[in-house]
Amino acid sequence: MITTTSMKTHGCGEITKNEVGKQVTIAGWVSAVRDLGGIIFVEVRDKSGLFQLVSDPQKNPEVYETFQKLRDEFVIKATGVVSVRPEETYNPKLPTGEIEVYPTSLEILSTAAVLPFPLNSDDVNEDIRLKYRYLDLRNEEVHNNILFRSEVIDFIRSTMKSLNFTGKIIMFTNFSCCCNLY
Repeated sequence: MITTTSMKTHGCGEITKNEVGKQVTIAGWVSAVRDLGGIIFVEVRDKSGLFQLVSDPQKNPEVYETFQKLRDEFVIKATGVVSVRPEETYNPKLPTGEIEVYPTSLEILSTAAVLPFPLNSDDVNEDIRLKYRYLDLRNEEVHNNILFRSEVIDFIRSTMKSLNFTGKIIMFTNFSCCCNLY
């Protein structure tokens, strides 16, 4: 399923080798930034997965300065042509691990403060994790658990509906009565 909006043409995890040579626009959160001797690699994530962007001052100087400003959890939008990575840099752990984009345009949609802990780290004080529990929703394991829970609930509802059960929603309020009888 290709997600097309005015913001992007593909989800980060939806781009395949079939798009090599085609221009794509993706948007998502910066998951990791690595500067390896002047060439900057950025992993961008959205709900569909991860994708790698690359900035080389020789290949795409128009966005290199913007790449240098990026930090984890910035929200960005990038447009460029999909290309095949050099074979020695393939990442077999990712479905998009054989392709990358050298963007011709890069826009920072939102900046982010430095996070109080790394998102996918298990070595975090529980008090800090509870204080910033909303950040745990970005943790891959927590995200996968939420998706799994949603699939289980959908399965139960569809099974119950196929057996002619009817779902009832009961409203609970803090009021003992909706009107004042006194």
